[in-house]
Amino acid sequence: MSERDERPAETPEPEHRLRKELPEEVPATAAPKGEPSEKKIPEKSSETSENESPEPGSEPQLTGRQRLVEGLWPPRFTRAQLIVAVLLFGLGFGLAVQVASTSESDSALRGARQEDLVRILDELDDRTQRLEDEKQGLEKQRDELENSSDQAEEARKQTVEKERQLGILAGTVAAQGPGITMTIEDTKGTVKANMLLDAIQELRAAGAEAIQVNGVRVVASTYLSDSGNGVRVDGNKINAPYRFKVIGKPQDLEPALNIPGGVVQTLEKEQATVTVERSSKIVVDALRAAKRPDYARSSSQ
Repeated sequence: MSERDERPAETPEPEHRLRKELPEEVPATAAPKGEPSEKKIPEKSSETSENESPEPGSEPQLTGRQRLVEGLWPPRFTRAQLIVAVLLFGLGFGLAVQVASTSESDSALRGARQEDLVRILDELDDRTQRLEDEKQGLEKQRDELENSSDQAEEARKQTVEKERQLGILAGTVAAQGPGITMTIEDTKGTVKANMLLDAIQELRAAGAEAIQVNGVRVVASTYLSDSGNGVRVDGNKINAPYRFKVIGKPQDLEPALNIPGGVVQTLEKEQATVTVERSSKIVVDALRAAKRPDYARSSSQ
């Protein structure tokens, strides 16, 4: 026997087994020799999971909230917007202060008694009437000057009368008339200069035409300061009791001192005793020396 006859016969493998061992993807044609074969890149699913990290170099996709934050921060302001913001802040602050002050005054009046409210209204009416009387007096002087046959003589009379009035205000001449007397007893030594200044200001606002405190004439340039247990008025020391002589309309002066939260209540809180008396004749005889201005001169000269 030959060697060919001694070999066992090779049994062919079944066709289905050969198909199973072949790769799933087989190129249709083989690449020519010497050329690189094309590699087929598997297609990537369009749907990516949320946890899958983006590839390097690609821009991450932002959510709507993240895009909103990036648009608002950091803030970008123009110069005009900053100016408008500052103006609006100032306007709001001013309105807040005004509302707060109005609320405080409203609360003070809300707690007042009915007779006190009536007194305050009467005082406001009296002030309005005084201003109206002053306006009518000035108009009368103007008409007299325009209609007088001897305008020079009429002007001289009015000048003399005006000089007398200004002398009373300046404290260079004595004065008398109706008014009030206010006495402040201060046994505790708690009355200070600012409290007496508040009383003077309140009396002036109520129409006081002449004021004298313990022999010192009060004028427009008067100043007060504390001095130990007493008070200095224009450099003159005075001690308690403080006695005010005031010429004016008593019906206006006394209510102005007794309004809720006014001069009398403030002094009484400091344990001082205040007495106000009306009189048909008050004499203010303390005088001030006429002082010539150093620089100011009349423009008519």
